[in-house]
Amino acid sequence: MQLPKIKLPEKLEPFRGVIIFAVVLMLSNFFWKYNVLGDEDTLADSVVTFWGNDISSPFNWMAHHVSDVCYLILHSLDSSVSLDHVRNVFHYSNGNRVQIVWACTGMKQAYICFCIMAFSRGSWKKKLWYVPFTLLIVYLVNIFRISFIVATIENHPAWFELLHLYIFKYAFYGIIFLMWVFWEEKMGQKSTQSVSENSEN
Repeated sequence: MQLPKIKLPEKLEPFRGVIIFAVVLMLSNFFWKYNVLGDEDTLADSVVTFWGNDISSPFNWMAHHVSDVCYLILHSLDSSVSLDHVRNVFHYSNGNRVQIVWACTGMKQAYICFCIMAFSRGSWKKKLWYVPFTLLIVYLVNIFRISFIVATIENHPAWFELLHLYIFKYAFYGIIFLMWVFWEEKMGQKSTQSVSENSEN
């Protein structure tokens, strides 16, 4: 099964893959931004809605999960951080603290990654294993991101916004882009060529 091919001007045809990547990235990001809404400053679990419907449960479960995993990682590295398991708040004895909320779960990035791969050319059979692989990478990158930020704020709380809003945000999308490039170069093109050769025969 292949998605219908959109006709592009001849000059843009060599950049078809990159154009589709950029369009899907922007559209999926805007769709999420304006339809998946939640509160960030909370003393308990977040309330997340989609078109007015409460979809909080998976986000709150994931926020607790990410907090617990990061806490285990940091303690395995002899960190002195403490975790309020009810509110997902990491805090240090010097007063520095950070809360893990629904937007820190990596679920948005996983959704965008899924959309990009779903609209990429290539065999759906190969996507059945490659898409879960990319989602696993997104999960691991997010765990590293949260752990690194929590560890850093102990002595450098002023770095939080730089790390959270800029460095890791764009690094995240950079990693998704690299996984897409690998798919396009190593598997997507080969699958498309195979389909073309079979149709010619």
